Amino acid sequence: MTVVAAATRTRSRVVIVEDHVVFAESLELALNLEGYDARWLSPPTGFARITDLVAAVARLQPRVVLLDLDLGIFGDGARLIHPIAATGANVVVVTSSTDRSRWGECMRAGARRTIAKTQPLNDMLSVVRRIHEGLPVVDAAEREELLTRWEDKRAEVEEQRALLESLTCREREVLAQLRLGRSVREVARASVVSEATVRSHVKAILAKLGVSSQIAAVGLANRAGWADGVLVSRPLGGRGRREPCGTG
Repeated sequence: MTVVAAATRTRSRVVIVEDHVVFAESLELALNLEGYDARWLSPPTGFARITDLVAAVARLQPRVVLLDLDLGIFGDGARLIHPIAATGANVVVVTSSTDRSRWGECMRAGARRTIAKTQPLNDMLSVVRRIHEGLPVVDAAEREELLTRWEDKRAEVEEQRALLESLTCREREVLAQLRLGRSVREVARASVVSEATVRSHVKAILAKLGVSSQIAAVGLANRAGWADGVLVSRPLGGRGRREPCGTG
């Protein structure tokens, strides 16, 4: 690396948004050795809200932001992609997730590329280098494949949510109890009804959801982002909302 290249890179700032200390420090050190001005922000300990973190990133005016998706108690890093990209930074997601539909969600939100944490450190440095040099970091075929996976996953989740919305209020309450790991007997006691009544509700739940076991019903509810009888969010790029419990 020439002295001129190193000096140029020093003017290019890279911000790391990551809650894993060892990984973040290693990445920060490697980038600084490459000649970049690397800064590490640790969300769970330093920021309470998304707006605070985005404002902190914007103040640093980075050329590139390396963003983790799983930020511990701070939550899902995917929700930071769009607001950070809107500041003019190039967002590169660095994640332990291998779910390519989630990678597609990141691309749709404005990420330049998603890299698995299992990839060599040099691969991550190469992406930063290519962005710094104004070069593409993902080809059209890979981008299309990721976006297609995201679309397919979103359609699957929407279908699951439609099935959950077909449940009556009582069926939702029973499913919420099953998600807590409670047995039919325990649900019956908590609801002050007979076990036969609860079994009838369970049978209706399985039929409406198109599954053959209570475990499968709970799994479907979890994948759809359903909690305590309420659809609490719209994952994969949809708008968040709360669905009222129906009657019945």
